[in-house]
Amino acid sequence: MLREKDLHGIYVPIITPFDEDYEVDAASFYNHVYNVFQDDVDGLVVNGTTGESPTITSEELGILFTTAQAAREAAHVNVPLVVGTGTNDTLSTVRKTEAAGKLGADAALVVVPYYNRPSQQGIIEHFRKAASVGVPIILYEAPHRTGVTLELDTVRTILDIDGVIGMKDSTPNTRLVSELTRLGSKPILCGEDSLLFAALSSGAKGVMSASANVETERFVAFYRHFLAGQHEQSKQLFDELLPLIRLLFEEPNPAPLKWLLEQQGVIESGILRLPLMSVTEGLKEKLAVYV
Repeated sequence: MLREKDLHGIYVPIITPFDEDYEVDAASFYNHVYNVFQDDVDGLVVNGTTGESPTITSEELGILFTTAQAAREAAHVNVPLVVGTGTNDTLSTVRKTEAAGKLGADAALVVVPYYNRPSQQGIIEHFRKAASVGVPIILYEAPHRTGVTLELDTVRTILDIDGVIGMKDSTPNTRLVSELTRLGSKPILCGEDSLLFAALSSGAKGVMSASANVETERFVAFYRHFLAGQHEQSKQLFDELLPLIRLLFEEPNPAPLKWLLEQQGVIESGILRLPLMSVTEGLKEKLAVYV
């Protein structure tokens, strides 16, 4: 299982390919995961929101996870496999986290409950219940998606729960990671791709980047340069990646990623499950330079 001290580096929340019948395309998934492992990433997230987790059944999660395990073995790497288990219902989150543990997940990524906008105390209790399962928990804060913003004291309380090993921070600036770093905190991974360099400079221990589904090797190099203290080289790489990052979030994630991966021949189809739809012709023209 993933330990607090090992939560760092480049984590890729992997996309879930579907075939023409909207079924999980395990062959494309294997191909993509294997390629990502070959690029020396530090961790992989299966069934995150980039993987269209709200549309994935428990049976499909089993297929995805065992396929990722097979790709990891074939790539001769031993990086952690994190599973997205968060929902806006505590009991469902607990059950999904239990299922992830039985599959062999190294940790569970649990998003702050969305839509129903619970109180700060309700959110704390949600994470207590999730952590009680025994699978290491990574708190995922994404207020622009959940409809609720965690207060600093709430974040610190959740991070103090036994079994919570760190946090994915997708807030729209670096204030939270800066303050947590100043106060002393479990590891923070930046989940806001346009802020990756700024977040590392503010104390983040790594990134959980959807954009790293493509150009993975360059994202890894960006982080390795930063870790080595080669900040100018790291910043230069990030500045080169930033136009792509912006395009990948110009329309709802993961539609641009899946279109680009299809064009690059990594996956057979960029199909998404409704309500998500493929990218517009205008964005395709912009992304075509990366094919």
